[in-house]
Amino acid sequence: MHNLMILNGQASMFYIDETPWHGLGTRLNGPATAKEAIQAANLDWQVSKTPVFTTVNGQRLVVPDTFAVVRNDPINSPVLGVVSKDYTPLQNAEAFGFFDPIVGENAAIYHTAGALGQGERIWLLAKLPGQLRVIGDDVADKYLLLANSHDGKGSVQVKFTSVRVVCQNTLTLAFSGGESFRLVHTPDVKHRLKAAGQLLAQIRTRYDTMEEALQAMARVQVNASRLTEYLTDVFQPSDPADDAALIRAERNRDWAEHFFDEGRGNRLPGVRGTLWAAFNGVTELLDHRKTRQTPHQRLSSLWFGDNYRLKARAFSLAQEKMEAWRN
Repeated sequence: MHNLMILNGQASMFYIDETPWHGLGTRLNGPATAKEAIQAANLDWQVSKTPVFTTVNGQRLVVPDTFAVVRNDPINSPVLGVVSKDYTPLQNAEAFGFFDPIVGENAAIYHTAGALGQGERIWLLAKLPGQLRVIGDDVADKYLLLANSHDGKGSVQVKFTSVRVVCQNTLTLAFSGGESFRLVHTPDVKHRLKAAGQLLAQIRTRYDTMEEALQAMARVQVNASRLTEYLTDVFQPSDPADDAALIRAERNRDWAEHFFDEGRGNRLPGVRGTLWAAFNGVTELLDHRKTRQTPHQRLSSLWFGDNYRLKARAFSLAQEKMEAWRN
């Protein structure tokens, strides 16, 4: 079972043009405006804060400084989370507003959007023009991902995401030096999100830097001992004393080694036998090896969960190995 929000009998997600690599959503025939995207993704609703009550000795009392975040719905208004008085909801339309300037200048198009659960988390993916060219025909499309939480447990996040065209592997990188660009749901969140739009001018520079990093990885040759060292560092058992965890880590290393040699795109001239191929062995394993996850659970993990963190670890370790092996 997927974890897409169902509203009025429809799954809350859309995409344009060809079916995306994750295979989810409702297709639109052409580039979407913000209004079209919100409607197609079933995100044209708002949330509000309502007081929380309790009953003591038969008397109904307000819980001080505590509010429920409720999705406004004339039929069903589920509680998405419980928050403090300082929490400021960011409506879906306001989140889309982050991308409006670049979409309006034809510098991006709304590519996909959706919601999880009952609307606790929504996301929006914008496709940017141009591609990252690592080496030869090995290129990646460029995207900008925005995620917003309505349950009080998360912040507004913006991440860079690229999709390797030859095999549809994904690479999600932080907006800045931290895990991602984040905005906490405080009273000035809307002003700060608007101000964050000024950072969009840095997109081209950021992707140029990313392209240079990937090209540098393709210049580092990886022999058997280096590959073992890298994959051992990437796939660490969650508990060294747990035999099952050790087996999972070893199995993941074996699969990543297989994709290093046989993965889609890893036989291209200039890619085969490089650190770039080793990193793509990890991403192909996480993106495409069959698991018990539904497509949407996998998508959520790749963008926000364990697989995102593992990819970030793999990328960081590749940068460290690159510096060490070049010296």
